[in-house]
Formats: sequence, structure tokens, C-alpha cells
Amino acid sequence: QVQLVESGGGLVEAGESLRLSCTASTAIPRNRPIHWYRQAPGKEREFVAAIGTADYTSYSDSVKGRFTISRGNGQNTILLQMDGLKLEDTAIYYCWIAPGVWGPESWGPGTQVTVSS
Repeated sequence: QVQLVESGGGLVEAGESLRLSCTASTAIPRNRPIHWYRQAPGKEREFVAAIGTADYTSYSDSVKGRFTISRGNGQNTILLQMDGLKLEDTAIYYCWIAPGVWGPESWGPGTQVTVSS
């Protein structure tokens, strides 16, 4: 099972940027989907962004135009560039790798993002 670890979270002011990283224990096949999710206090975990085959990307409406998902320079890193952060972006951010012929799904432990006014 692939192990995932998120990093890059922190405390920022509204309007600022952060870049999150999701590092896998093994190389990630370029056709294996990787998603970012987030969970705010008292709320359900929600989809944020995804990258998959041929670097296809998708975003939730709440982050579209502000967040960018991409692959890092290595074969085992997925990035989430978050610009124009808002108070409502405060959450724990998780990366998730899809199950399939490669193996079972896996979640990282999460990284906290806090946006202050």
C-alpha cells in the first residue's frame, strides 16, 4: 500500500498563498488519480482537486481559479498551489490516491491550513 504524507500547511492571512505537497512512498503512475480533500471543523470532508491521466485536472467550484494541482519534479510528489486564500479555506487538507490495478486506496494523515483575517 502506498504511504502518503502531506506537508506545507500553516497559518497565513487572507489573500496570501501556500503550497501543499503530497509525497508518496513510491513513484506514482501518471494514470493513477490523486485527489486533494479537505475537512473543516464540524463539516464533512470535501473534494478540492484531482489530477489523473494525461495530467487531467478538476477542481471544486469553491477553489477553481485560485488553486492549482500539479505534479512535482519527482515521480512521487503532487502539489497544491493555493492562492488568494480565504477564511473558508481553513481546514485539514488530505491527499488520497485512487485504488485500482496499482493497489488499494490510501489517505495521508493531513496537514492543517489556517487562514486568518
